[in-house]
Amino acid sequence: MSQPRITVLLAEDEPALPGLEPLADLARLREVRTRDEIADALPATDILVVTDFRTDLLAELWPTDCPIRWVHATSAGVDALMIEPIRNGDILVTNAQGIFDRGIAEYVLGALLLFAKDTLTNLQLQRQHRWQHRETRLLQGSRALVVGAGSIGREVATLLNALGVQVVGTARHARHDPPFLRVHRQQDLPALLADADYVIVTAPLTPDTRGLFDRAQFRRMKPGAIFINVGRGPIVDTDALVHALNTRLGGAALDVFEQEPLPEEHPLWEHPNVMLSAHMAGDFIGWRTALGEQFVANFRRWQRGQPLNNTVSKEHGYVTRR
Repeated sequence: MSQPRITVLLAEDEPALPGLEPLADLARLREVRTRDEIADALPATDILVVTDFRTDLLAELWPTDCPIRWVHATSAGVDALMIEPIRNGDILVTNAQGIFDRGIAEYVLGALLLFAKDTLTNLQLQRQHRWQHRETRLLQGSRALVVGAGSIGREVATLLNALGVQVVGTARHARHDPPFLRVHRQQDLPALLADADYVIVTAPLTPDTRGLFDRAQFRRMKPGAIFINVGRGPIVDTDALVHALNTRLGGAALDVFEQEPLPEEHPLWEHPNVMLSAHMAGDFIGWRTALGEQFVANFRRWQRGQPLNNTVSKEHGYVTRR
């Protein structure tokens, strides 16, 4: 039996994905970066591993009788991969669920501490050589709402519980799910916003979440509340967020944006109550190796005919709970 053909789609300036070395004797592995390489490789690929989500090229170059049976995304979100032949075909889709959970949860914890301890003001005063004593808030007893109670949201809730934060979540269905006090239906979100000191978005981008946070949602939030987005940028209407920051919210920590990179002239850069990062909340030292090793482990399951880990529901756009 011939070895399966695995193609790894990388960005043009991206180095090889580490952790794939065990595949050398198990499969025919090819890395592609350029348009011509992608066009040449797709008709001769059984398994596609995607680290660079150039969906315009995938949609344009996808062959009519494509032999690909499995597409693996080295990210938690797969929205960018849901081109028509993948969404509506028999191709299996898996993602990197679990790799980024702890890193993102620690980022969120750091953001809550940043705002609770008024660290942004401390840094401003330090630059001005000003000594100004103030009182700050405790996280203990505060309330957090996690929008998207999947594996990342669950890890966020676990860390926040350790500091005495009361955490509720939203998901497709209501359920009892420690470490949340309760997981509510996503439809209940508007009624939950007014009680939250911190609103944390960990949801994937789907038709149901695109544009979810608009002016109406921000108006429902508690005055002075903190907004954190580590999910996907298009879940939030950026103009509505800027307006809310200027009129209602106490601050925001943002790792993802509608447009990435965030334009240099965007007002969010200069907002005094905003912390920005470059879509890196989950990228811990060694994360690329962990992604490669995760795929190899799943490939071994595929070879043995076992069900794959992290199989994505193409209807919902994420790994659903069993």
